Amino acid sequence: MTASTHWLATATAQAVLERGGNAFDAAVAGAFVLHVVEPHLNGPGGDMTGVFATAQHPGNAIVLMGQGPAPAAATPEHYRAEGLELVPGSGALAAAVPGAVDAWLLLLRDHGTWELEPVLAFAIGYARRGHPVLGAVCRTIGTVGALFDTHWPTSAAHWMPGGRVPVAGELVTNEAWAASLTRLLLAGTGTTREDRIDAVRREWREGFVAREIVEFQQTPHRHSSGTDHAGVMTDADLAGFEAGYEPATTIEFRGHTIAKTGPWGQGPVLLQMLTLLDGFPDECLDPSTALGVHTILEVEKLALADRDTYYGDPASTGPATTDPAQSPVPLEYLLSPEYSAERRALITDRASREFRPGVVPGHTPFLPPMRTEYRPPAWGAAGHPSADTVAEQQAGVGEPTVSDNGVTRGDTCHIDVVDRWGNMVSATPSGGWLQSSPFIPELGFCLGTRLQMTWLEPGSPSTLTPGRRPRTTLTPTLVLKDGVPVTALGSPGGDQQDQWQLLYLLRTLVGGYTPQQAIDAPAFHTTSFPGSFWPRTWTPGGAEVEDRLGDAVIAELEQRGHVVTRTGDWTLGRLSCVGADPVTGLLTAAANPRGAQGYAAGR
Repeated sequence: MTASTHWLATATAQAVLERGGNAFDAAVAGAFVLHVVEPHLNGPGGDMTGVFATAQHPGNAIVLMGQGPAPAAATPEHYRAEGLELVPGSGALAAAVPGAVDAWLLLLRDHGTWELEPVLAFAIGYARRGHPVLGAVCRTIGTVGALFDTHWPTSAAHWMPGGRVPVAGELVTNEAWAASLTRLLLAGTGTTREDRIDAVRREWREGFVAREIVEFQQTPHRHSSGTDHAGVMTDADLAGFEAGYEPATTIEFRGHTIAKTGPWGQGPVLLQMLTLLDGFPDECLDPSTALGVHTILEVEKLALADRDTYYGDPASTGPATTDPAQSPVPLEYLLSPEYSAERRALITDRASREFRPGVVPGHTPFLPPMRTEYRPPAWGAAGHPSADTVAEQQAGVGEPTVSDNGVTRGDTCHIDVVDRWGNMVSATPSGGWLQSSPFIPELGFCLGTRLQMTWLEPGSPSTLTPGRRPRTTLTPTLVLKDGVPVTALGSPGGDQQDQWQLLYLLRTLVGGYTPQQAIDAPAFHTTSFPGSFWPRTWTPGGAEVEDRLGDAVIAELEQRGHVVTRTGDWTLGRLSCVGADPVTGLLTAAANPRGAQGYAAGR
């Protein structure tokens, strides 16, 4: 079974399964297709995070780490010297070292069975011969069209040939990316399958791809700040990164093991939410009632405050330091029953409008800047939106909201696969969006913007630091029961990803919903925390809800003090999942109807 955020990726992965490939062959093939067909949500210059289990070791949940670090020259001092108060939301200064491609190739090498050429054939075909472009892609191009025309001519030439924005459904191609993939395959020589894949990985990190990235981003170009800057990535930065594996962080909830990334991602925030909620009676865990929605929103605020205060990459490839911000994240304490009980006691029948991180012994809390709006020095300059424009375009929805300077919120795609042998993988690729930075014509993609997750202020575990990974929002989930994987799930949505996945888990593990019922049910989330994306503002007490939650429920939420924004009936989330029943052997898959784009398939 396969489920993803685009029907062509689902069809590709399912075709691989039908031809004898396993879940890892299928996921990699589908992921490279996602680079082509959802270019506004992910790309080869971006990053990815996965969590998986193999049929040989079903109880061992493993994280696939495809998040590149900050370049060696990406220091707060350099950015401030450039006149910046925040890491930009678009432009090469926002780019971490690309990690997605190496991560997918690593997964294929170690756990797949196919050679690389047939795996990439699907993506090469869609890039070379064309695919029907999504309406969302066209809207994104239209939004940033003036930026492309005025400041990013290579992007204009590729995405707006002849000065025209494509129309939904027309065939679009990316011959440059097809040629790059073909050229990478030519580098794949060696005596074994593993040797050949490793040769392609080296070419990606050290060969023509790295050279073109470094050369191209040295030309100053417009950033979301409204000012022009060059990137700082070097050959050494690209050559020095390799994707890898890490053990998953887990908790037990209602007889199931929930597996997530470490605190260099936001994954543990879902574990904190579940740990907090596990101390409430079931009536407080129902996302269809006002009591349930209120309790869930208040728990989300507490967990997200801890995320923004304590989460970050605990490892650094830079010089040794005594800075407490570099010390390991206190995750064991944050997930402990004692700490959870202390935090749970803060929740009342009224909505909090405070930012309330907990107190961890031996750690000084970092309090991020709390801005309800942000006006950079160049606000209103040519090619930069007005404050009102950005405010209008920042509502959280299932598809990305994009401002006319390339800033994107709610921006990711997702794929889940389970095969007949019991291999299961959940993966969330992102970054490298067409609106991230100028298109590199020699390669067919652009760089990502993950460094906007970091702060320029000192003292944070996620302060911009050379060699450290930005605290990513990418957060796939694997659920196990009795040592066997039973569900892989995930969603686009930036800061909302774990909030929407929380609703799915509560509805399926507590409420008895089927997977498709849980995905279809009305969604909501809090915005009462500093956003991870530029310009990093917050709405104290903010809650965004689908109208289908019901007038009575929404009215009671407002009476409790929540600042409610109605988003429409079918607007929040693009979650997908696959599952396997260990008793019956039945496989399942479900995809999101929002946007009429996600698809689930299987046999």
